[in-house]
Amino acid sequence: MTGTLYVIAAASGAGKTSLVKALVEAEPDITVSVSHTTRASRPGEQDGVNYHFVTSERFQDMIAADAFLEHAKVFDNYYGTGRAGIEEQLAQDRDVILEIDWQGARQVRAAFPACVGIFILPPSRAALESRLRGRGQDPDEVIARRMRDAVAEMSHYAEFDHLVINDDFQVALADLKAIFRALRLRQPAQARRHAALIAGLLA
Repeated sequence: MTGTLYVIAAASGAGKTSLVKALVEAEPDITVSVSHTTRASRPGEQDGVNYHFVTSERFQDMIAADAFLEHAKVFDNYYGTGRAGIEEQLAQDRDVILEIDWQGARQVRAAFPACVGIFILPPSRAALESRLRGRGQDPDEVIARRMRDAVAEMSHYAEFDHLVINDDFQVALADLKAIFRALRLRQPAQARRHAALIAGLLA
């Protein structure tokens, strides 16, 4: 497989979703993994686009078959990252992104040690709180809880390979692109991609 599996995590409000969306729009060889879930689809959601919607029985069968890189139960529904679809994309020389929390990232590293972790941090706690408040009219107690959750999430930054600070969006996006570009130029992957060229040069 010449593609690379990336695990990207961040606290809520750090800008991960916007950065990943911009990255994927700019780079045709990068895709975001579509998770499996047992929850019902919502209006406008498409199977295979937003999620792979499956029954609880099917999800349990997949767990038993070790078909997930990671999975978790959130309230009454299961969510999981399928192994086969990711391996298929990597074999087609596409880089694949998983947007998950630090706990899911630990599971993925255990199942797929070659994955690359990227953690995105905000430039300050004040900036993070401002972004969280800018999302709507949440009361102070909700913002306080989200800030506590964010600090708990950010404390795991050291478990990741790369750290991106999202202060200026375009700079953070350029940093993300640089990580992906550099890793695509690693010798083993390049040697597989350009085997015929190298063979011709050395003939």
